[in-house]
Amino acid sequence: MTPGEELLFLALGGSGEIGMNVNLYGCRGRWLMADLGLTFAGPDYPGVDLILPDLEFIERQRGKLEGIILTHGHEDHIGALPYLAADLKVPLYATPFTAGLIAGKLEEEGLTGQVKLKIVERGGQVELGPFKVRFVALSHSIPEGNGLLIETPHGRVFHTGDWKIDDTPVLGEPHSPEVLAGIGDEGVLALVCDSTNVFQDAPSGSEQSVHAGLVEQARKAKGRVLVTTFASNAARLQTLGRVAEESGRRVVVAGRSLDRILKVAKATGYLLDFPEPVRFDEAMTLPKHEVLIIATGGQGEPRAALGRIASGNHELKLGQGDTVIFSSRIIPGNEVSIGRIMNQLSDLGVLIVTEKQAHVHVSGHPGRPELKQMYDWIRPEIVVPVHGEKRHLAEHARLALGHRVPRAIVQENGDVIRLAPDGPKKVGEERVGQLVLDGDVILPADGTTINERRRIGVNGVLAVTLPIDGQKRLAGDIAVRPFGVPVEEDRDDFIADAVGAAAAAYAPGSDQEKTREAVRLAVRRCATLWTGKKPIVDVSFITVR
Repeated sequence: MTPGEELLFLALGGSGEIGMNVNLYGCRGRWLMADLGLTFAGPDYPGVDLILPDLEFIERQRGKLEGIILTHGHEDHIGALPYLAADLKVPLYATPFTAGLIAGKLEEEGLTGQVKLKIVERGGQVELGPFKVRFVALSHSIPEGNGLLIETPHGRVFHTGDWKIDDTPVLGEPHSPEVLAGIGDEGVLALVCDSTNVFQDAPSGSEQSVHAGLVEQARKAKGRVLVTTFASNAARLQTLGRVAEESGRRVVVAGRSLDRILKVAKATGYLLDFPEPVRFDEAMTLPKHEVLIIATGGQGEPRAALGRIASGNHELKLGQGDTVIFSSRIIPGNEVSIGRIMNQLSDLGVLIVTEKQAHVHVSGHPGRPELKQMYDWIRPEIVVPVHGEKRHLAEHARLALGHRVPRAIVQENGDVIRLAPDGPKKVGEERVGQLVLDGDVILPADGTTINERRRIGVNGVLAVTLPIDGQKRLAGDIAVRPFGVPVEEDRDDFIADAVGAAAAAYAPGSDQEKTREAVRLAVRRCATLWTGKKPIVDVSFITVR
């Protein structure tokens, strides 16, 4: 689909799910992309850490894409850039802190100079084809959160990105009620808005408010204190730096992503008074009550710093009387992995503190009162909920319609929505999907590799090798090797039975592929009789001279 004399909206990610935000605006034959994020894989994707959006739709029209505008530096908004942006062959536009994070990612992937990265000053604007985009300061849990005021021939859109109302942000520029109300005064066709916390009745709260709770916990702790938080939450890092100083503790930073955030933040004028971290070996020689560790891994990632510390595979050690504070929310789907880490910590005698026990975290997304305040400032004709699962989007639309917004539309990834003229209206559907980063290879999330890996994980594998001579007769013993097939105590008896099944199915001199399939089916039937499983059976022939 190519946009004509109209304004279209199309989400390729982030609508109907949490994370992986990618949004397109179309007008007069051209497209503009807002954000290009990723999400993190769960147990449904064995061996995979990262999930990327499938950009097939816009890749087919890459010559019509004007550029990619980045609202802020969280992974679910910029994380896919190193893997997908080079193929789109368009410039990236971001404010300095976000640009610093992106530059680091591009450098790691060897893409420096191959992807154009253009820095836009806070409050700046760019003109791209029929789109004029102005960056508008909004508070979030990372420096330089921005809304995007997108002016088009068919009306103005205010695209919020992730945001909250924080009158006293620890880092960065707060929102300006006057600026937002001024945008509303000039007229806004559509508000495309974050839905993550739409079920939260209270405001998210100020980052400043977390300080007191963290100081209290650090002061009363007798041993080492470890605080785990999202690495990108630079405001929380600023708070924790103050907490360490006020509680008489030295800071230790554990996690590559934390090191990266600190480096970029300082290079762009943030965290300049953050305490100088001590080395791991030095930290372990200090009295326990003088140590505050800031670590990645609060979502239960086993290879992150906290996971390695909890399992005893890190230079930093925790034990009886130490405290771990989870200064972050649990992302849905991570409950089991976080519980596993907490159990490991409990085995070490560590006291665990979460937001349920103390005020140690605030969200970076707007609750219902904040959403209503944004409606009052912007006064849009249409609300388009994004950044949430389907239930979030539907509830956000209901909230908007109940608060004097004339129209709202619930869309999901792939829905082509005409905002103007005569909108909002769904006018088409485009294919969307997911890709996985498997090692260094990008693959379809529902492709052969991942599906086979799932089957292997569920049913196991049997490798069958048949030695044959030049006349395609058996020329030795058949070998059957089970991997992950549940035959532990009866392994030898099962192998003997499977060898017999393979030998009985082998037809000397017959077409090799037909014989291969006959042997495969016979061995799998044997495995099913023994185990109730249907393992993958791989049959190979070795020619014996």
